[in-house]
Amino acid sequence: MYPPVHAAEAPDRPAMVLAASGATQTYAELADRSARLATWLHRAGLVEGDRVVVALPNDLRWGEIAWACWRSGLILCAVNRHLSARELTPLMEDTAPRVVVTSAELAPTLRKAAGDEPRLLVVGEDYDEAVEGTEPDPDLPETMGGRLLFSSGTTGRPKPFTVPPPGRHPTEVPVRSGEMMAGLGFEPGSSVYLSTGPAYHAAPLGFLQSVHQLGGTVVLMERFDAEGALAAIERHRVTHSQWVPTMFVRLLRLPTEVRERYDLSSHRVAVHGAAPCAPEVKKALIDWWGPIVHEYYGASEGYGRTAITAEEWLAHPGSVGRSVGGALHVTDEEGRDLPVGEVGSVWFVKPGAAEPQRAADGAADLAATRGWGAVGDLGRLDEEGYLYLTGRKGQTIISGGVNIYPREVEDVLVLHPAVADVAVVGIPEEEFGEQVKGVVQAADGYVPGPELAAELIASCRATLAHFKCPRSIDFVDRVPRSDAGKILMAELRERYAT
Repeated sequence: MYPPVHAAEAPDRPAMVLAASGATQTYAELADRSARLATWLHRAGLVEGDRVVVALPNDLRWGEIAWACWRSGLILCAVNRHLSARELTPLMEDTAPRVVVTSAELAPTLRKAAGDEPRLLVVGEDYDEAVEGTEPDPDLPETMGGRLLFSSGTTGRPKPFTVPPPGRHPTEVPVRSGEMMAGLGFEPGSSVYLSTGPAYHAAPLGFLQSVHQLGGTVVLMERFDAEGALAAIERHRVTHSQWVPTMFVRLLRLPTEVRERYDLSSHRVAVHGAAPCAPEVKKALIDWWGPIVHEYYGASEGYGRTAITAEEWLAHPGSVGRSVGGALHVTDEEGRDLPVGEVGSVWFVKPGAAEPQRAADGAADLAATRGWGAVGDLGRLDEEGYLYLTGRKGQTIISGGVNIYPREVEDVLVLHPAVADVAVVGIPEEEFGEQVKGVVQAADGYVPGPELAAELIASCRATLAHFKCPRSIDFVDRVPRSDAGKILMAELRERYAT
């Protein structure tokens, strides 16, 4: 299914809604405007497989731009609108777009990054004129388009990954992640999905596609606000939602009277992923919302994924679940499988993957083995195959020859009421090689300084072995994170390189 089918069956059903303003686009409007934009793009010379970059804030137009590409064989390239021209330039080189759709505010930045060749279509200037002034071409061939997205770039330059056009009519393309959507209880024509994050990110954009294939409603938050999210669930009778763990922390820190103010009875499923969630935070959310919290873990590149329900998580606290549709391996640096409970590199193995060529001692080049993929995460498996993440390669702190995993320390610090956000890094030290440093964004009402730093270090020492605890705390205005909630380690490493 795709929007024109739903427009024929239920033209007045909301397809896109802005959470705060309530601005709505029906399926009839989505189908019509995406057809007009698709026609305009092809009359501008684009052909199947060409690329359209989108750099916009959360806006109703995301749906029509996406479906203009997806119903006419074009590749939608969603980029982070917060990046500078310098940061966007390599992304423009990777995408080589024919057209860039952006806002008037961002147009100078995108022009500087993209150069003179691609056509800029600017919302607030010529975009709506192009859409409304173009009659849909009924003879324009309809074939499903593709997507080009970028990794979060947490450790360096974002990497592009492409889902190419499948060469089929949109009605012949299965619902994206259809098995997962069915497992989460998305019902055709009736589900209302709250998108709390930026539409350009892989997960929100993927859910947008899937929900529209099913004929549901996407409620898009203009920007995340904890109380605003609760208000959106009540106002729009949201059935499904998607979050990252930092949002959970903000929700849980709302005053009790605010948390109890809103009717959340329509809310059946809350999905989270993208970044690790402290077990105490997740447990508190389940206590509040009930067993509706589902977690997934995987790579945007599509190597594989895990999933875990609230009930499973309560039995395996801290786990991100078991592999779905493939296998998981935890290995040492040479590709040997590690015993249950030992920390190593996490590898996804697709069904039908090749067996690695192993040396006599079990070592193997897994990166060169077809169907095996990893993104640099570290973790361990339990006896039942549940995965527990401990951090990422290159982020492990080695102090006096002992491995310290930043996530364990972050999970303790984030529970302190004075901490709005936190990252833990290793900094050079002459005697032990590295020492643990906490980088903290103080919560409102708390004064950063030596007294608060000492209090935070003491709170860690009450819970963790002393060698794991921060030796120092730096206070910052903002912990650098991607919009997916992942800590931008490359930025922190540069800051503490010497």
